[in-house]
Amino acid sequence: MLRQLTVRNFALVEALDLAFAPGLTVITGESGAGKSILLNALELVLGARAASTAIRPGATACEVTAEFDLDAHPAARDYLEDQALADPADAGQCLVRRVAGQGRSRAFINGTPVNLAALQSLCNPLIEVHGQHAHRSLLDRTVQLALIDDYAAAADLAASVREAFRAWRAGCAELEDARERARAAEQRLDLLRYQVAELRDLAPAEGEVEELETRRRRLAAAGEIRSTVGAHASELEDALIARLSRMSADLDGIDDSHPALSASREHMRGAQVEAEEALGEMRDYFDAVPEDAAALAEVDRRLDAIHDIARKHRVPAGDLPAHATAIETELSALAADGERVDAIAEAVETAAAAYRDLAGRLSARRTAAAAGFAADIGAVLAELRLEGAALETAFTPAENERGLESVEYRVTTNPKYPPAPLAAVASGGELTRIALAIEVVAAQRSALPCLVLDEADIGLGGTTADILGRMLRRLARHTQVICVTHAPQVAALGDAHLLVRKTPDQDTVIVPLEDEERIEELSRMLAGRRITAETRAYARTLLDGVRAPG
Repeated sequence: MLRQLTVRNFALVEALDLAFAPGLTVITGESGAGKSILLNALELVLGARAASTAIRPGATACEVTAEFDLDAHPAARDYLEDQALADPADAGQCLVRRVAGQGRSRAFINGTPVNLAALQSLCNPLIEVHGQHAHRSLLDRTVQLALIDDYAAAADLAASVREAFRAWRAGCAELEDARERARAAEQRLDLLRYQVAELRDLAPAEGEVEELETRRRRLAAAGEIRSTVGAHASELEDALIARLSRMSADLDGIDDSHPALSASREHMRGAQVEAEEALGEMRDYFDAVPEDAAALAEVDRRLDAIHDIARKHRVPAGDLPAHATAIETELSALAADGERVDAIAEAVETAAAAYRDLAGRLSARRTAAAAGFAADIGAVLAELRLEGAALETAFTPAENERGLESVEYRVTTNPKYPPAPLAAVASGGELTRIALAIEVVAAQRSALPCLVLDEADIGLGGTTADILGRMLRRLARHTQVICVTHAPQVAALGDAHLLVRKTPDQDTVIVPLEDEERIEELSRMLAGRRITAETRAYARTLLDGVRAPG
């Protein structure tokens, strides 16, 4: 419920602090006193667009703060928790503040800046404002369906249907996007499959090109290499090693232990060993470089094959192994995309089934509630002196976020004529009363914490106004009702009474009234400025009549 409303520099209001209680609160005042200012301020804090006229003349900004008691509204508390906006000291309290001025506005929930979407998401389920022209919105089939959902206590189920539909449609969009990518990738897939097969057949190894080119150079020069190595090996064996052997033997024959001679002998023997080892390595190399035309041809064929594929793929021959890995990875990814299409398609089917299951349950709730909804509205219309008026609901198949049907309210105000759409048959006054009856009936079963009515009694008077007042008082037993009224019969039935008046400086103020003050205000409403003892007595009678059954 709305617990407190604080207004600063809004329109003709300099400062206003209003406390609200459960039950029915009535707001009265002379024409032009500014009763609509309160509702306009409330709509601003609920997320309405801020008009330049909202700022009090001479001020640079206006501010409206509303305090809500959320103890009986777990959905709102959950929303605050999910958005990290809850008051850590009191999760059941919520302060919503709106500041507008200098071409921009700011919004806050429990002191945290938020956008208007967050403000509306929190506040829309908390307060319904039924303005003088609310019947216009009632012509919208979306609104008509939502009111049936309220009556059927199916608003939460309708929200689940909406979420399920959006999830399904989001999945459909994702599936179409995946299929489009898959179609676009099909040609690429064919190319990649061919390239992967080609490279797997070739099977290039890391470093293979460098190794083959080294081997090719060796085989191509094998004749020259063997000639050179063979000649030097023979010379090494026949000349140098034999000579070193003789020199070593001659030095060993000298009978002297001089250190220098001993060192020379060691070096000579080492040189002979090194020369013999060099000869062995040269012979091994000679044997490793055969003159093999067939081997050379095979190396040339392998290199040619590698270079041909490298040119086709437009990469250096040495990069072919890495390239092969890359296109295999791409092929796997594209193939996985194809599998992903199947997975998304399966998820979409699941989402569609979930939506249709929820929507089917919602349809059953709506269908079951429709007759009672129409009957209750007919009863309220009869109370409001629209005897013979009746409403029926006409469902037509649909499939959207609101479920599997749309609805059209059809009414008749004369039994001689068949039911027709609201806009076609109802006069302005009738439509206003029909809209009010529908709103009241829907609110009786909904989880709506607060209903604000702006001059809902327009065109009503006497007994009919009294009936409306008692109807609102019954509704206020479980929904906080705030009603701006011109009818003393309605005003007398309020649990609390607020008076809107202008100061000598033409500022708007709102004050709560006690019993004697209420009698004076009701007398004014009954007789205008010429208040008499009789009007005061009648006003007192109206207040005493509050205790009468109704």
